[in-house]
Amino acid sequence: MNISRRRLIAMAIMAFAVSTQLTYAQKLPNVVILATGGTIAGAAASGTQSAYKSGAVTIDAMIAAVPGIDKLATIKGEQISNVGSQDMSFAILLTLAKRINELAKSADVDGIVITHGTDTLEDSAFFLNMTVKTDKPVVMVASMRPSTAVSADGPLNLYNAVGVAIDPNAKGRGVLVVMNDAIHAAHSLTKSSTTSVETFLSPLRGLVGVASYGKNDFYSRPAWKHTTETEFDIAQVTQMPRVDIIYGYVDMPGDLIDAAAAAGARGIVIAGVGNGNMSKAAVTAAANAVKKGVMVVRASRVMSGLVGRNVELNDDELGFVASDELNPQKARILLSLALLKKPTAGQVQTMFRTY
Repeated sequence: MNISRRRLIAMAIMAFAVSTQLTYAQKLPNVVILATGGTIAGAAASGTQSAYKSGAVTIDAMIAAVPGIDKLATIKGEQISNVGSQDMSFAILLTLAKRINELAKSADVDGIVITHGTDTLEDSAFFLNMTVKTDKPVVMVASMRPSTAVSADGPLNLYNAVGVAIDPNAKGRGVLVVMNDAIHAAHSLTKSSTTSVETFLSPLRGLVGVASYGKNDFYSRPAWKHTTETEFDIAQVTQMPRVDIIYGYVDMPGDLIDAAAAAGARGIVIAGVGNGNMSKAAVTAAANAVKKGVMVVRASRVMSGLVGRNVELNDDELGFVASDELNPQKARILLSLALLKKPTAGQVQTMFRTY
């Protein structure tokens, strides 16, 4: 075999290898990561101190810190905000939901991941579950330890979130939350510990599935309407109606309810005792608020269980709404969205049983 022929064969082999690599790269799914801040983007002066600053790391730096994530998907990052989730706002959430809806229309986007702080993760997840209009996977992820901590949980959580976002089995399940190898539905999860990496639980309905190093096992589909099935359209919304939460306790007066109504709250959620109950003084104040056009929802300060309608209070007579399975923070989100439509109490009650 002469030298020129050998060169041609070598060039052909090299061209085939390059072509194969390009084909493989082209087959990778496309994921957009939208960053909002939180502990997952936090940094501390050392790896062993509890104090840290949320939202100190950019999305590009977060992606670069996850080994092998580029083998799962072709990833693009966008910085929507960079705040601790205690400072999450409806303004940011509206921007986020609208951006997700815009990205989801693209054939070049297969899944979307949102990084977020844990403090209000369940509020934001539920808001997006009601306002995002796509069946494509939308996955929220967070961490309990900052990026600089010894055994930081953020990198693996982010890796697993991307693994869920590219999984065809994640489609049509609504907004999902991936934390500590668990896959939660936005409707069900709640934060249960101030510091534990296993802080998120879904006490009533259990997990949607589990995620392990980019591989997933799904158990169930959320039973409630979400995303494309909801009646909420925020495309033209720039401001959400004010809804306040008032905590129930022993010897609860009614003046805080009066104050919320006077301050302009269009809705009030009572984080009541037990089955959404409250003192007689609070019941009177809440009933007076209803007469003034304020929508009142009874939820519970208890972690799990349903708040039933007409159980210990006559909701029909008082004009109240029972929150069903939604805790106070999620009841606030749903009530604020409901008030965009100027509904009756009966219509709002139907929403709480539907979503």
